Amino acid sequence: MVTSGALALMLGAAAVLLPAPYVLEAPGPTFNTIGEARSQPLIKISGRETFDPEGELDLTTVYVSGGPNGDVSIFDAFRAWIDPDQTVSPEELVYAPGTTRSDIEERNTVSMISSQESAIAAALGHLDIPYEESLTVVELAEASASAGVLEPGDTITSIDGAPVRNIDTLRTALTDAAGAGVDLEVLRGGSAEELSVTPKRSPEGNYQLGVLLTSEFNFPFDVTIALDNVGGPSAGSMFALGIIDMLTEGDLTGGRHFAGTGTIDSTGAIGRIGGIQQKLVGAHENGAEFFLAPAENCAEVVGHVPDGLKVVKVSTLEEAVNAVEVLGSGGDGGGLPTCS
Repeated sequence: MVTSGALALMLGAAAVLLPAPYVLEAPGPTFNTIGEARSQPLIKISGRETFDPEGELDLTTVYVSGGPNGDVSIFDAFRAWIDPDQTVSPEELVYAPGTTRSDIEERNTVSMISSQESAIAAALGHLDIPYEESLTVVELAEASASAGVLEPGDTITSIDGAPVRNIDTLRTALTDAAGAGVDLEVLRGGSAEELSVTPKRSPEGNYQLGVLLTSEFNFPFDVTIALDNVGGPSAGSMFALGIIDMLTEGDLTGGRHFAGTGTIDSTGAIGRIGGIQQKLVGAHENGAEFFLAPAENCAEVVGHVPDGLKVVKVSTLEEAVNAVEVLGSGGDGGGLPTCS
């Protein structure tokens, strides 16, 4: 009995002390994109007239623990399981085997920088402020339509004789071609090359070159976003709204408190993010009246909206700006789309 008891105690202690193979998500802090972070403007614009807006346009965050982010105990997992504001996921469903903390930090940093650049481009596009964007091939997909034609490092400058100004220009041209071959002009090693590619249809039904592209921007003035210890692409839509508000005379928010989330590309398309339920809670706890949620996240929003928080679904920057203008001007927002 003594031996069995000691063994049980040892096994129990091991279960408590050993890391639990789970990833926990909890509501994180919010940051006002038209305010300050650590006594410094979160967004700083140089070389262009700006205006000091009132109100708040908060980006929202999620605390992630477990896995490569640091060990959690079984007690931590149990507490998260019974907390409706947290989620618990098996580690293997969240991270690929062998993923390290430095891998995550590097990925989050790269995606944050990319989202900031896309947010600036989307904001300037909304305000009809010209800027330059170039699309460069990073790598080719497996069984790519462009195999043997395009190469990593190629910058696509035109398609069927029309200049490629952004990713939307390229997508539209491929859609219009409806699967027919397209003529591309690219810069390769500083020289212009003329190439022909026959796009392939994706499972989603659109036509693609089968390449991963990166955008490089040349903006007419400097926009600096200073936000430490926050990574990932999900703040893009709120960065874009903050930039628009700072470059526009008057108050976009009407002095009211908005929060939101969503990836964004240079054309202003707002996309899906993770941790939406925790972000709703964090926004509400920090006093937000309204929340701008990506339309692609609506299924996760329904049934998880804190009392007193009004959620508006958005799929483009234009829709987000319109929602803030309507609600900021005192409208009840009854005509705005929701996640119901």
